[in-house]
Amino acid sequence: MDKTNLIIALIIGLVAGWLASWIVGGGGLVQYLVSGVLGSFVGSWVLNKTGINLGISNELARDTATATIGAIIVMLIAHVLS
Repeated sequence: MDKTNLIIALIIGLVAGWLASWIVGGGGLVQYLVSGVLGSFVGSWVLNKTGINLGISNELARDTATATIGAIIVMLIAHVLS
């Protein structure tokens, strides 16, 4: 992964974490970043396992939506465990 892809992945994670915090609650830049980056993996795994296709043709929007779904899951699990 080159620097550009890493920066894009971090920005997508940050946006996804921020969007998820609107739904679940919480806040803070570090929480947004961690939940968004973890959420991208969780979201991809969940969508693949369930066979759900979001139907979004724009790759950036699809990745952001997937990461947001995963970030919501990550944040809900974190709230339950805390």
